[in-house]
Amino acid sequence: MGYIANYGYADGSGTWYVIIDSGKCDGCGKCVEACKENVFEVITDDYDDLVAIVKQEKRKSVKYLCNPCISATGKENLPCYLACEKGAIKHSW
Repeated sequence: MGYIANYGYADGSGTWYVIIDSGKCDGCGKCVEACKENVFEVITDDYDDLVAIVKQEKRKSVKYLCNPCISATGKENLPCYLACEKGAIKHSW
């Protein structure tokens, strides 16, 4: 069973969400290793599956935490995208 989880926020400057498709995510943790800003963690969800999430304390800061990677690599080559072999991670911007 999968679901789409949006972690982040919307404000006057736009929508800032990291989107994780739990149907694709297998909880491998490669996004955790790839993220220099320590945004991700792997948990056991309500269905007893391992999935990646954005840490609670990081959700209101994803615009700023993810921006250095976006600026350096472009949106298509983000370390978390490249690390996720299943294609479970996206950003709203």
